[in-house]
Amino acid sequence: MPHPPDPRLLRAFVVVAEELHFTRAAARLYVAQQALSRDIRRLERELSVTLFVRTTRQVTLTAEGAALLPHARRVLAAYADLAAASGADRPLLVDVSAPASTGQRVLDAARAAVPDLEFVARFHSGLAGAVAGIAAGSVDVSFGRVAGLDPALLAHVDHRLLRYERVAVLLPGDHRLAPLPAVPLAALAGETLYAGAGNAETVEWTDYARHLFAGRGVHLAPPYPRIEGDAEFTRVVRRRGWSVLASEVFTDIPGMVLRPLTEPVPLSPVSLVWRRGLRHPGLGALLAVGAELAASGDWLARPPGAWLPEADAAVLRVVSDGGPAVGSAGRPPDG
Repeated sequence: MPHPPDPRLLRAFVVVAEELHFTRAAARLYVAQQALSRDIRRLERELSVTLFVRTTRQVTLTAEGAALLPHARRVLAAYADLAAASGADRPLLVDVSAPASTGQRVLDAARAAVPDLEFVARFHSGLAGAVAGIAAGSVDVSFGRVAGLDPALLAHVDHRLLRYERVAVLLPGDHRLAPLPAVPLAALAGETLYAGAGNAETVEWTDYARHLFAGRGVHLAPPYPRIEGDAEFTRVVRRRGWSVLASEVFTDIPGMVLRPLTEPVPLSPVSLVWRRGLRHPGLGALLAVGAELAASGDWLARPPGAWLPEADAAVLRVVSDGGPAVGSAGRPPDG
């Protein structure tokens, strides 16, 4: 064995050994079962042993697997002790924008993958507000669209693209377009959509809406004070008669329906964003599980007819063949 096994692979092995069930283990680790099986096979190749006997009815440890289990647990405990000795056992402050979000899903997966580390969630309404917190030191990590941010704020962070979320429209249940399974962008001509205008914490989303609506006859709702809470959001939107520009990952709002936009298919890039120079094992865990979720969920695929603002393509250095891009720091941090 030329080098020690990846701690992530050891963690996968320990969870499968505890559950003796790949579906339950995958759920605990917040990864796809196929990805988990791939990690176990990789570990078995690296160690040149068979760790599990798998049949259609049960999963059991081999003698080699049973022998490895206590050693794997000690290695994982040693990594946790190392983090504590270096002072990295402080909580990592992670803004996820909302409980229903890509950021929350990545955070959940990281908590499952490295349960000895502490992640504390924050809930800013947009990346602009979170990045201001990153610059001030009150937040470590966030998620969102980096294009459209103030360059002065962007200078304080590094970022890595994780996902293209499809952009959608949130409509009142009795809206003329609500019966459609998907809404062509041209069908929104004449409509007024709320996209966070007036909320200083979501300027990147309002900027995205301006690019998307330009020349299409869709109106941006005028500036409105920041709206906090689902109940107040629903009340204001209904009272004003607005539809809402949203993403496919959005909180359910009673009485409203979420419909993806088509012709073209607008995409909103979601990047993991962290303070430049940050060294914390929790950041490494977020990057690792984010990459795993992106691969297993095909998060970086761009469908035919996809649309992306030029500003996003420039910031993310998106290439013409649709490959993923890395932000201002192409190399993940140590730790």
